[in-house]
Amino acid sequence: MLIAIVYNDVGKNPAPDQRDVLVQVDAIRDALITLGHEVETIACTLDLSDVRYCLIKMSPEIVFNLVEDLESYGNLIHLFPFLLDAMAIPYTGSCAESLLITSNKAMAKERMEKAGLPTPEWIGPYPATLPYSSRSNFLERKTGVWIIKSVWEHASVGLDENGLIQTPDPELVYKAMKTRVTQLGGACFAERFIDGREFNLSLLWGPKEVEVLPPAEIIFEGYGTEKPRIVDYRAKWDETSYEYHHTPRSFSFGSEDIILISELKRLAMECWKVFGLRGYARVDFRVDAQGRPWILEINANPCLSPDAGFAAAAANAGISYLDTIKRVLHDVLCRNDV
Repeated sequence: MLIAIVYNDVGKNPAPDQRDVLVQVDAIRDALITLGHEVETIACTLDLSDVRYCLIKMSPEIVFNLVEDLESYGNLIHLFPFLLDAMAIPYTGSCAESLLITSNKAMAKERMEKAGLPTPEWIGPYPATLPYSSRSNFLERKTGVWIIKSVWEHASVGLDENGLIQTPDPELVYKAMKTRVTQLGGACFAERFIDGREFNLSLLWGPKEVEVLPPAEIIFEGYGTEKPRIVDYRAKWDETSYEYHHTPRSFSFGSEDIILISELKRLAMECWKVFGLRGYARVDFRVDAQGRPWILEINANPCLSPDAGFAAAAANAGISYLDTIKRVLHDVLCRNDV
């Protein structure tokens, strides 16, 4: 088949998290060619009419959707798949609606709460755009530690230990959000910080149904009591930082974690159903000192770089990178009878 890999244009001098999509493009293109397909690539910008023209001229049978943002705006991630829906072109991964809801972390938390899925308490977003119910009962809560996060941006953009605040005063939390909103993509929220273990559970469509891949735990090596255990921007992207070299992932668990792992897998599957996910996804968890899991966020189309967490989870399940891409492609073929 002729497959178009469409990715977000990263412009000149992109940051490390932005450059990563180019790594994905190269790896997926090689995999698709190995699988016998013809491959073309398109860099997607805000000029969707130009992208539409390129697709009409190219006439691909499938689009491999790697668009993570448009002109560095994460809140525009859903526009391109909506265009593909309008053009009736099948594409990999989750649908536009699922990408919209999961990419807006506050909106995703609202849905999780309504579905009875455990997610940490939160207030926001700032600036206010929706009447989130969690804001109204903030004054009834005890003091605790809050972490300020971007509503839209992923890859831990703007996330660092300076975003932690301990206070029972909502005005101080809103002040902190207002101070950090610019570096967090223009919209942020405050989430109760769960000081505990962190897990990533990846899901991949199989021959007949979705499969939960082996869970990964992020190990915070050498983190003392004064250093918050968070996977911040440095831990993901700054190869010169302490955080980058001291947050490895582990796939090894003892018998004492059997019940916890089973519950994490169940919750990951529930997220797949509640959010209508497709193809591949990842669910991020924190587990508190009492062993209770909390869902942090849903990644509808997680990174597919060969050295990223999703590929590592697939490898631990005995699935090669080539077979991973084949299964992502197979999902869209089955759904669209291509």
